[in-house]
Parts: sequence; structure tokens; C-alpha cells
Amino acid sequence: MPAVTALPPCSVLLLAGGRGHRMGGRDKGLLEWQGRPLIAWLHDLVRPLTDDLIISCNRNAGRYAQFADHLVQDEQQDFQGPLAGIRAGLKVARHAHLLVLPCDAPRLDQALLEALLSKAGEHPVIVRQGDYWEPLFCLIPTRLSASLEHAWQAGERSPQRWLREHAPVAVDCPLVDPRLANLNTPDMLVHSVG
Repeated sequence: MPAVTALPPCSVLLLAGGRGHRMGGRDKGLLEWQGRPLIAWLHDLVRPLTDDLIISCNRNAGRYAQFADHLVQDEQQDFQGPLAGIRAGLKVARHAHLLVLPCDAPRLDQALLEALLSKAGEHPVIVRQGDYWEPLFCLIPTRLSASLEHAWQAGERSPQRWLREHAPVAVDCPLVDPRLANLNTPDMLVHSVG
């Protein structure tokens, strides 16, 4: 019987700080899917992995607080994108690695998270589908916080561009992988099944 390799401790950041443009401005993480808020599905999945669960949210902090150990928000209130949430999360993360996930992917599973964590090391670990990197499904060494701060001050706002500067390691997934489906439109939220 093969030995079970212990996964490294990590902080987890759930990104729920977006404008919700495709949802008509509604706060995506709090929208219901199959009778529960999207954020609840992610919370239940990642809670066993960490004692440092961070949610990036720019509104409705009172509602998100029950799902997190720590809440962060963007420094500016003009919704500067997911890299702003990652920046805020890296600043408060207590472990050597930060697992980053979007709040609107309730079909993620433990196997994919374990695949990311099993490759933890000196470089970011990012889900890749074919030639496309999925930068919001990643594991970031928290020592890169200073690098992100420097890039941010220089005007960088793309998670993919910043992460790819650090020789990322890939976790390859099929081109059509239902676990990575973002339920980010009203139609997808209503018609998607578990």
C-alpha cells in the first residue's frame, strides 16, 4: 500500500470581491446555487485544509464573516480585479502557501485541491487547460508578496501575467473540466446541476 504524503499547511483565499457585472451587479458569492450561497460550497470544501481561511470581499462583510477566519478588501473601492484580492490575501496569510480559488466554482473537488497542494514548492502552482493557464485556481508561495507589491505599484493588474513571471508549475486539467466551471451568469446559476 503506497504511503500517504501529508499535504503542506496552507492559507486559503476565496475571491468574492468582484463587481458581479455579469450578475447585474449582485454579489456573486452570496447568490444561491442548489439552495445554498456559492461561498458556502467553497467554504465546506476548503475548511478541512486550513486554519487560515481568508475571504476577499468588498461588500456584505457581515454575511461573509461566518465563512472565514479573516476578511480582506481591496485598498481602493473601484473594483480593480482579482489581483487586488490576491494582494490583500498575501499580506495577511499565515502559512507559507496561499491557495487561491474563485467563489463561483462550487464544483471544485478535493482531488484537484490536493493536486495543487502536492506540488507546493518555490514556484506558483496553477491549473492549466491546454495552453491556457487558469490563474484564479492556484497555489502561491506567500514569500512572493513583495514581488506582487512591486508589480502592483508598477501598474500590473493581471494575475496571469504576474504569476507567469515566476516559472509556474502546472496542474493539467482537461479542456472541458466541469470542476472549473464558473457559474458567473444568471443562466449558468439556474441551469447548472451538481
